[in-house]
Amino acid sequence: MSSLAAAELLALRNRVPVPAVRVDEAAVATAFVSERHLRIDGRAPTSFAPLSGFWRAADGWVRTHANYPHHRARLLSALGVADTGQDQALVEVLSKELASRPALEVQETVYAAGGLAVAVASAPAAAGPALIETRRVGRSSPRLPGPASVPAQGVRVLDLTRVIAGPVATRTLALLGADVLRVDTPRFPEDADAHADTGMGKRSTLLDLTDPADRHAFEDLLSQADVVVTGYRPGALDRHGLSPDELLARRPGLIVAQLCAWDRSGPWAGRRGFDSLVQAGTGIAAIEATADGRPGVLPAQALDHGTGYLLAAAVLRALSDRQATGGGRHLRLSLAGTASWLLHGIRPAPAQDEADTYDPGSWRTETESPYGPLRHALPPVHYDGAPSNWNRAPTRWGTDLPNWT
Repeated sequence: MSSLAAAELLALRNRVPVPAVRVDEAAVATAFVSERHLRIDGRAPTSFAPLSGFWRAADGWVRTHANYPHHRARLLSALGVADTGQDQALVEVLSKELASRPALEVQETVYAAGGLAVAVASAPAAAGPALIETRRVGRSSPRLPGPASVPAQGVRVLDLTRVIAGPVATRTLALLGADVLRVDTPRFPEDADAHADTGMGKRSTLLDLTDPADRHAFEDLLSQADVVVTGYRPGALDRHGLSPDELLARRPGLIVAQLCAWDRSGPWAGRRGFDSLVQAGTGIAAIEATADGRPGVLPAQALDHGTGYLLAAAVLRALSDRQATGGGRHLRLSLAGTASWLLHGIRPAPAQDEADTYDPGSWRTETESPYGPLRHALPPVHYDGAPSNWNRAPTRWGTDLPNWT
């Protein structure tokens, strides 16, 4: 979808036929596990932390996520486990503690403390949120000038996302020519390895929206933005006056793309979430369970990567629609929506034979960066004339000035 949406936008801007689109399955397969292919100066990046994973509960299974220090601290505090810093010993203590409690009790206790734990669903959930929701707002809007050498040339994107799905989307927009500036709070540092993978083609700055000077800098960026992509829980940015309606009222023609883990309404709307937790809560982990009943996972973090490319496609299509008919756009996607589509919206296909394996080396390259030499997956987006790689390596997280290039 991203490739087709990119080709259509380029054709619209240049008033030419849509370039031919060809998607290579091997390129997609490599990109969907880009974090596994990444090497930073020869070093493999860190994966899931020791306290992240599946655990037996008194009546089932629980999935935890403790990759970030603040989530680790909240998980242990909620369960009354002292953090000794000795991971192997903590695994044993935590395992015994979780085994003594019902799964739903663990889930609610940890979430109440701001941590992350989900009771593993024993079967697929009912159909969840829509895959993509689109709302047109207003009539007049700026038009992108043409001709353009790449589809998103001249598009300014404020990237307010973290972890994988949102950064994959904005990394894709950067590949296609957008000026993407990621904005984070300085209070919660990003994992350097994750940023090295998903920061390709982008810049990164730090702004505290409660600080008057930083807020002024943010407002200046917003006044010139074409697209705002957010990856926070529903309502999290509203307290800063940055709800979609407020953004669209202040910046007519803006495209606001919202990404969340679960849903926009209901009891889970305000909860934090990651791909692994959504797989657990929607029943995917049960489907992927091993013969002994232990919950399993998809062979890739497909909710993250799949939603990321869908989000990029939705933004590109919104730019095309705005170019043709005017008006701003409000887009909404979620990891749970992608999970529901995988569970209910498509027919299962038989697994490929082992003879159909591919060489991922064909879809990797090396790039010099501030982190050192990076070996990384190449982008899977392709149409005739598409860029084959990003035009810049990731900068170090939070080190760029808050301005447009």
